[in-house]
Amino acid sequence: MMKQTRTTNPELVNLIRSMKKKCQESEARIWRDIAKFLSCSQRNRTTVNVSRLNRYTEKGETVAVPGKVLGAGKIDHPIKVAAFAFSQEAQAKISKAKGKCLSFSELMKKNPKGTGVKILG
Repeated sequence: MMKQTRTTNPELVNLIRSMKKKCQESEARIWRDIAKFLSCSQRNRTTVNVSRLNRYTEKGETVAVPGKVLGAGKIDHPIKVAAFAFSQEAQAKISKAKGKCLSFSELMKKNPKGTGVKILG
């Protein structure tokens, strides 16, 4: 029988709980979906490069990445990106393009219903 693994990062566990709670309070399914992506194993968690953000977004959009944003590529328009983690290079490139890097808790406070948020990954 295989040993069942689970997330042991306390910050991530609290984030998943708060997302599920926010989903029940505001009836916004987006938080449940993101929590589901984040609760998978670290090996299967999403990583997205800045070039993919540039390719699949337009100016002023808000994007949620249920994983880590990496710094490969260029971005030429401002966007708001919420992710569990950012590399230093990715943060610098997004800020240089006049975009914003947010945590999921900040995004949930600013947009409790999750309207207009794209999940990318």
